[in-house]
Amino acid sequence: MVELGVNIDHVATVRQARRTTEPDPVWAAMLAQLGGADGITLHLREDRRHIQDRDLRVLRETVTVKLNLELACNAEIVTMACQTKPDQATLVPEKREEITTEGGLDLLVNRARVAEAILKLRGSGISISMFLDPDPRQIDAAAALKADAVELHTGEYALSLGEDNQAAELAKLVQAAKHVRSKGLLLHAGHGLTYRNVKPIAAIEGMSELNIGHSIVARAIMVGFEQAVREMKKLIS
Repeated sequence: MVELGVNIDHVATVRQARRTTEPDPVWAAMLAQLGGADGITLHLREDRRHIQDRDLRVLRETVTVKLNLELACNAEIVTMACQTKPDQATLVPEKREEITTEGGLDLLVNRARVAEAILKLRGSGISISMFLDPDPRQIDAAAALKADAVELHTGEYALSLGEDNQAAELAKLVQAAKHVRSKGLLLHAGHGLTYRNVKPIAAIEGMSELNIGHSIVARAIMVGFEQAVREMKKLIS
């Protein structure tokens, strides 16, 4: 069965818009678990634009499902991860000017920094996932770095217009997924997935985990967080 990791970053985005205490992403995480989430995902960014240090600490103390921390290979954030010990660390690229993560981590360019981060994280008993574009060279590099999982970046698929373009992007992901599994790595996917486009991704052979945030939070504004998670969980199952 495909597991659902619910990304709560956008709950924190609403809170930080007013620099207040609500809505609390910790509360959202509890409702997500009641709705059937298999994991809680959060991205502690260098600029702290949404998730704050306090959120990570409290979530580590309260979340009873898998806690997946997305982070760049930043020494301060890696140290914080080693101290709080999430169950999984997903290494992602990060640029200050982007609205959200725009693509996969380039392991060919950043191999040394990534290797250093992996060494520290693994030393703290944290499982390692890499957020990568569906590129066989990047997947090979992840295997060489002894990652535990690869999360395929589904952004191009999510943004594609027209059935033919979407089918072409899906085919790339299917092929990349085979490559990930051939390397003995767990297969994850995420970015831009919605209630309308998630089913073909969930149906990819060997898919282990999907991480979805914005679409669930957007739906939750209308129907409530627990119900929104239940609906997504039903779709991917």
